Amino acid sequence: MKKAPTIRDVAAEAGVSVAVVSRVLNEGSGPVAKLTKAKVVEAIDRLGYQPRAAARELQHGGTATIGLMLTDLANPFFARLADRVVWEARARGVQVILLTTQEDPHLEAESIETLIGRSVASVIATPTGGNVEKWKRLATRGVNVVFVDREIDALPDVDVVTISNTTSAEVATQHLIDLGHHRIAFISGPLNTSTGRDRVTGFRNAMNKAGLEVENDLIHLIPFRGEAGSDTVSTLLGLPVPPTALIVGNTAQVRPALRRIKQSGIFVPEDLSVVVFDDNPWTELVSPPLTAIRQPIDMLAHHSVEIAIGRSKRQLPEARRRIQVDADFVRRSSSAQCSASVTTI
Repeated sequence: MKKAPTIRDVAAEAGVSVAVVSRVLNEGSGPVAKLTKAKVVEAIDRLGYQPRAAARELQHGGTATIGLMLTDLANPFFARLADRVVWEARARGVQVILLTTQEDPHLEAESIETLIGRSVASVIATPTGGNVEKWKRLATRGVNVVFVDREIDALPDVDVVTISNTTSAEVATQHLIDLGHHRIAFISGPLNTSTGRDRVTGFRNAMNKAGLEVENDLIHLIPFRGEAGSDTVSTLLGLPVPPTALIVGNTAQVRPALRRIKQSGIFVPEDLSVVVFDDNPWTELVSPPLTAIRQPIDMLAHHSVEIAIGRSKRQLPEARRRIQVDADFVRRSSSAQCSASVTTI
């Protein structure tokens, strides 16, 4: 990604000294000829230079602001992530502006434009997967961007903090294979998100390593918002040979999926073993308690805030940072040994 223009770049573009640019930016700090001021302002506009008041506050130890843009606060995972990011930031004397895009690329584009006009030092964001040029523009205006949970392949220079999604899905799938399950269904998020792609890849990897056929009618890619998890479970249970196990790799669709399983009269784990992403406080309170991939939300928040503030203070090397943290596999009672009778659900 193109490096953000600096005050030295503005000075070179306008053919003046850094001190002159500083006087233009800080009105009243010294005299500047009218023509010279016009040249500096034009250079600032051409380069897209942003003074970044928030970053200066950070560098001088004052209170600053970072933006937090998450896709869906109705999703318990993102609600908890927002809470932890705010906690981590405020512990460092930094305020947080929270925006939600509701998984809508158009709302995301509007939010990026909003942040461009605000004095934020950095932005921590879960991208929808699009708006590549908008994200580039935000960075070229001098705002540091840190992607959390998801990333965009077309933006290889953006800092990223995520979990090991491929490995997590492999572990969940292998657990069910070890229990004797061969017909395993997988509900994922859309493939235009890195989490959706990586979790499906992990599922396929584990099945292939075990020499098991990966049937396309057992993999369902559904939106994060809405109730698609319910209809998907109905489709799976209505197959001529239903699955004996199900992995819900779409965190937002866990509750709709479980609700339909219960309404269908299916017994877990006797008829259907279930593994879910993520481990919410209620997952061990339902009957039976759910086997889950527990995502390390505290670590995602900690590393994201550390990078965002470190970038603003210019304390980190220029090279992109990509931190991948391991999730925990928590086995509970919703997964069990496969029995031959299950194939006739």
